[in-house]
Amino acid sequence: MAEHVKVMMTEEEVTNKIKEIGILISKDYEGKDVHIICILKGASFFACELAKRIKVPVTIDFMSVSSYGGGTESSGHVKIVKDLDMPIEDKNVIVVEDIIDSGRTLSHLLELLKARHPKSLELCTLLDKPTRRVVDVDVKYIGFQVPDLFVVGYGLDYDQKYRNLPYIGVVEFDEDK
Repeated sequence: MAEHVKVMMTEEEVTNKIKEIGILISKDYEGKDVHIICILKGASFFACELAKRIKVPVTIDFMSVSSYGGGTESSGHVKIVKDLDMPIEDKNVIVVEDIIDSGRTLSHLLELLKARHPKSLELCTLLDKPTRRVVDVDVKYIGFQVPDLFVVGYGLDYDQKYRNLPYIGVVEFDEDK
């Protein structure tokens, strides 16, 4: 079965939204430093563009996590594949995600990070799928709310493809005739 991608948010819309979030973060953290934790791989495009638009001092680190357990749904149990390189104790931390759907894995990850005693811990996501939420997570900065569709682009992938698209698109599958 072949697929194609239909544009949901244009490159300009995504860029403008990232600028807006950067302005909000800059205001919220005026006079302070911000430490961004980018969740790999999907959030890398968003985190880098966002960091460029934050006007207070920014440091950035990367973390890769996977949820484990049987089945196709996230179990919420987190396995750290790549841990942080820097400690976060007494830092103003913003976890940057590409998309939040069930909230299971992210909720568990936030608990792990809280145990490392940051000064503050907030969550920022480019895309939010609230209709898929199973575990409530407090997201301070949200780019776009999206319906329960398979979205790609700007770091999000389908079978490791389409991460490099400069826009957010929906994967549509073509029926073979």
